[in-house]
Amino acid sequence: MIFREATRRDLPAVLALLADEDSVVDPAQVVIGEAHERAFAAIEADPRNEMLVLTDGADGAGGAGGAGEVVLGCLQLTYVPGLGQNGQERALVEAVRIRADRRGAGFGAELMRLAVERARGRGCGLVQLTSNKRRTAAHRFYERLGFARSHEGFKLHLEP
Repeated sequence: MIFREATRRDLPAVLALLADEDSVVDPAQVVIGEAHERAFAAIEADPRNEMLVLTDGADGAGGAGGAGEVVLGCLQLTYVPGLGQNGQERALVEAVRIRADRRGAGFGAELMRLAVERARGRGCGLVQLTSNKRRTAAHRFYERLGFARSHEGFKLHLEP
């Protein structure tokens, strides 16, 4: 397995993971819109944001994102500065997904372990995430990893 920052070449696989968490979506069938391109470029350019992938390590084309490489999972880490936590950054974890056909093999735990290690190495004082209330299996997973249900989250969707 390889844990690394996503490249543009990974975008179809990442979007496939985000499209349907209950089944495997073929990355070749994913439509990449201008908004996806802009968002990925913004993440890539921002030192406080990282789109990370866990791959099977197969490298059919030489290098990250090779043609033979399968993206097993992804997540986005955003580093948030703040005055709380003694002025330490906090790491916000979003868009955590593991391929539906690869779950139960420990890939999710490894992906999260590596993300927490990355945040710790950056000096973050806290790693936080939110999860949809309907994702009860995900909640059990995060609790097994040591995450606590310490806050109630709120969201306000804004219309364009």
